[in-house]
Amino acid sequence: QVQLVESGGGLVQPGGSLRLSCAASGFTLDYYAIGWFRQAPGKEREGVSCISRSDGSTYYADSVKGRFTISRDNAKNTVYLQMNSLKPEDTAVYYCATRKIMIKNWCTVIPQTFYDYWGQGTQVTVSS
Repeated sequence: QVQLVESGGGLVQPGGSLRLSCAASGFTLDYYAIGWFRQAPGKEREGVSCISRSDGSTYYADSVKGRFTISRDNAKNTVYLQMNSLKPEDTAVYYCATRKIMIKNWCTVIPQTFYDYWGQGTQVTVSS
């Protein structure tokens, strides 16, 4: 059974850091692109970042560029989202998603329907 489980969310002060994890089970991530998305209260879900199969390509939304870093550890079947210099506007439920893909060095967050499997989400709250 394909499953993604996010963890690492929590409450952090502005300027702080969190590292989110997306652990995959039921399949190996080697042939899968991974995307991170977030949904703030009252807003639509938006794409934050993605990483290709081979780490050759990453994408970051302008709102997080320079602050967030996506990485993957295929040996651990896990993808990470390191979030630094967090702002109150980063508050949201963060989701990871995945899809098997043949292209090695490409990923996308649009459209979100590109992704077949989704995790349940982890809450990130940035507040003083």
